[in-house]
Amino acid sequence: MKIVIQRVSEAHVKIDGKIVGAIGKGLLLLVGIDENDEKADADWLVQKILNLRIFGDENDKLNLSVKDISGEILCISQFTLIADYKKGNRPSFIKAAKPDKAIPLFDYFKEEIANSGLKTESGIFGADMKVSLINDGPVTIVMDSITKN
Repeated sequence: MKIVIQRVSEAHVKIDGKIVGAIGKGLLLLVGIDENDEKADADWLVQKILNLRIFGDENDKLNLSVKDISGEILCISQFTLIADYKKGNRPSFIKAAKPDKAIPLFDYFKEEIANSGLKTESGIFGADMKVSLINDGPVTIVMDSITKN
């Protein structure tokens, strides 16, 4: 799994002009699922993300996690994160998990995030989504479950 983590002041996602998910201060997670990803990848990433200290403390040091600040989380599925762009100019998405595997794993990931007790919102898998955010910092981190090895 590959996840782009953006610290936000607020974010929302629209489908057909209607907001389907919105958060205040917290994290926007763009989630790409590879054909080889499993629940263990999601579990590892959930723990890393929930405990990632990227929010400022009283001295503006990055010492607080999204849990520490009771932040909110918006999860967006994004298969394009799994693009292979090395050959030619048109990216290939052949390594992205097919919907029959990706949807249950994305749903599992969202449920595990929500089990933290934090407000958790999401877009709709496979929909044409319009994502708006105010990136706070900006702080953006790319995390890949492959790094757990």
